[in-house]
Amino acid sequence: MTKHIHLSGICGTAMASIAGLLGAQGHRVTGSDAAAYPPMSDLLASLGIPVAQPYAAANLDPLPDLVVIGNALSRGNPEVERILDERIPFTSMAAILREEFLAPAGRPARHSLVVAGTHGKTTTTSMLAWIFQTAAASDPAFEPSFLIGGVAENFGTSFQLRPTVPFILEGDEYDTAFYDKGPKFLHYFPDSLILTSVEFDHADIYADLAQVQTAFRRLVNLVPRRGVILAWDGSSNVTECVARAFCPVERYGLAPDSRWRIADLHFADGHSHWSLLLDGQLWATFFMPIAGEHNVLNATAAAALAFRNGVPVAAIQAALASFRSVRRRLEVRDRVAGITVIDDFAHHPTAIRETLRALRQMFPSADGCSGRLWAILEPRSNTLRRNVFEQELTASLALADRVLLANVYQQERIPESERLHPEQVVAALNEQGTPSLLCSSTDQIIDTLVHQAAPGDVLAILSNGGFDGIYQKLPASLRIAHPESHSEPTP
Repeated sequence: MTKHIHLSGICGTAMASIAGLLGAQGHRVTGSDAAAYPPMSDLLASLGIPVAQPYAAANLDPLPDLVVIGNALSRGNPEVERILDERIPFTSMAAILREEFLAPAGRPARHSLVVAGTHGKTTTTSMLAWIFQTAAASDPAFEPSFLIGGVAENFGTSFQLRPTVPFILEGDEYDTAFYDKGPKFLHYFPDSLILTSVEFDHADIYADLAQVQTAFRRLVNLVPRRGVILAWDGSSNVTECVARAFCPVERYGLAPDSRWRIADLHFADGHSHWSLLLDGQLWATFFMPIAGEHNVLNATAAAALAFRNGVPVAAIQAALASFRSVRRRLEVRDRVAGITVIDDFAHHPTAIRETLRALRQMFPSADGCSGRLWAILEPRSNTLRRNVFEQELTASLALADRVLLANVYQQERIPESERLHPEQVVAALNEQGTPSLLCSSTDQIIDTLVHQAAPGDVLAILSNGGFDGIYQKLPASLRIAHPESHSEPTP
């Protein structure tokens, strides 16, 4: 039955994706949010889904049949208060995904392939979906439905709905809703699972690493005996989380005893080349047009799980050779006067470290003289805004040649005792020999780059949010400063 479904908090990556899925299912979809920004605002506009801004009780007129409440909303939000006062039916994103798509009443359940982990899940999910899509060229039964926490470049979208059995999901460990504090991925009941990594993250909802591990152990405990788990071999935390699995666990990575072992890994011209051994024997060789050891690990996990689900090796090789990454993951946003502007969704010191390492491989000319690698960071995620990883953040940023640090996003919402002090990070970096500056505004960041960035430099903008429009403002300012420059093609 067609319903009017309203999504409060629709511009979150997962919420925008579920809005698209619900629209594809035939429902009338509306939404609201505090503010909308790309890429999800662009996706929603392309789908013709109206977005009311900001939150207001009147956004629920006319009354919808059902409201999906995003996990960013809490008590005190005017839409939440009206929903509770008037007993408007409501649910969460994770719950409606399971009820409407994964195990719908009266219809066969899908085969749920879930990618989970502190890092790499968006890219790995995109790789897995593209592998299945490529395999569908010879066998339509492989064509997947999917939901990804980002826009996969190969598809130009973050979701797809098909009548076939495979449903590929990014499994998020963040909480479900203000009334359901369990992680979203516990609603997905995976038939197959990739576990990329386990670290302390989301310091606003998890007290420590032990709580994070408990969440992942519960996910592992949901995989049936007939299923399979592909688990990274480079983390003792991952090892602990999969130790009591009831299904087969296959390790992947660089360890000599792993079932799926990466060998002969090398990078050239921003591309990756490697061999993959299965039980010690050469299984296949791979080429991928993106760099970074973390991306090779992601691709290896996706390749192994696809093969375990019947996808031919040739289709896996073809898919990875044509994989185009995810928006806001090492995305080249612009090139002006020989200066490259990169956008990367940075939420954790480990992610920042791997991004900067990958950029060194993509742009090897960044040598500290000409062709410098700049890290421009907005501490915006709930983990980066806190001081829990201050030392690790300093060490990660030290991989850059120059660092510009913005103030903590909405720092007034973080208790003083827990808050990151960016001036201490900047002082430590300067003391270690990495020239760094704390900037009071986005305009100061842009002005610094306009006057100091030189041809050959790579400007890595690191944020999990809109960063005050810097992605548009910076290239525009560089063009004004370099009027002789023309738009340069991006790869």
